[in-house]
Amino acid sequence: MLQRKELSLSYMEQAPEKLENAPLVLMLHGYGSNEKDLIQIAPALPPEFRYISPRAPQVMDYGMYGWFPLEFTQNGIIVDHAAAERALYQLIGFVKELIDEYRPAGEKVFLMGFSQGTVMSYLTAFNAPELLHGVIALSGQLPEKNMPTEKALLLLRKIPFLLMHGLFDEVLPIAKGRAANAWLEQNIDKLIYREYPVAHQISDSGIELIRSWLEGHRD
Repeated sequence: MLQRKELSLSYMEQAPEKLENAPLVLMLHGYGSNEKDLIQIAPALPPEFRYISPRAPQVMDYGMYGWFPLEFTQNGIIVDHAAAERALYQLIGFVKELIDEYRPAGEKVFLMGFSQGTVMSYLTAFNAPELLHGVIALSGQLPEKNMPTEKALLLLRKIPFLLMHGLFDEVLPIAKGRAANAWLEQNIDKLIYREYPVAHQISDSGIELIRSWLEGHRD
């Protein structure tokens, strides 16, 4: 059953079939979206997992939220890096709250991000890899700053990553996904990368792959 709940962030929760110690998937929406977005695909994913979709902290407009401010210019997207760092530490705190609240298997969570939510997933994995079982990075890009330290890389290497990107993505071009894949290939032991003939969205085939990937990493 889908419920709205509150910790340091407001979130939607899709509870699992068996509540105790269920593995947890944290779903991070993109810029200008909200907590009702990614949770819509939860019914198509393994029912053994608990799905949590938080609302990003930056209010943009009615029903629109972001993790940190962006400015769209003719020369590309300009990032407020100080705000991104604040959002990162707020998100890390929220992940710890979820672990304390739900006690997921292994005391860790899976991150699933879309677009700006993928950037937040990378930032969290690079700065707090000890909190994570895996990362699903959808239609995103690597962060421009806060890349992992040498110590963090040792833990990061063991985290499985699933990357997907649309060939016709007009917001974050396919080159962004390929660059992320190239970097991760050098630093991650378990990596799957897929491209789909879609725009800035998640394909039906992609959802099927997410389902099977989660099933394969449940234990």
